[in-house]
Amino acid sequence: QLQLVESGGGLVQTGGSLRLSCAASASTFSRYNMGWFRPAPGKEREFVAAISWIADPADYADSVKGRFTASKDNAKNTVYLQMNSLKPEDTAVYYCAAQSSGIWFNRRSTAAYDYWGQGTQVTVSS
Repeated sequence: QLQLVESGGGLVQTGGSLRLSCAASASTFSRYNMGWFRPAPGKEREFVAAISWIADPADYADSVKGRFTASKDNAKNTVYLQMNSLKPEDTAVYYCAAQSSGIWFNRRSTAAYDYWGQGTQVTVSS
């Protein structure tokens, strides 16, 4: 069983930056593809970013590409989401998730992930 704990959320002005962290409870974390998701209208959660178990490649939703960067530190059992140039529409609870199968092609689907964190709130003021 893998437990995930997000942190780093908060309130920031438009154009600001935040770095989210997701700490995993087990060293087997190094074998997991990791994803970031947030709620969206009409969806339970929408894909934001994913990073493979070897930390390359990474994938991003069009809405965040060029602004957000995912990274993975297997030595620290932690994955990060650096968020720059934040916009009010980025306001959401952000969830990290772990995929044990290592199957990269379905990285954008919530169904592909086995473990989820509790979420961290990001609020971007205009």
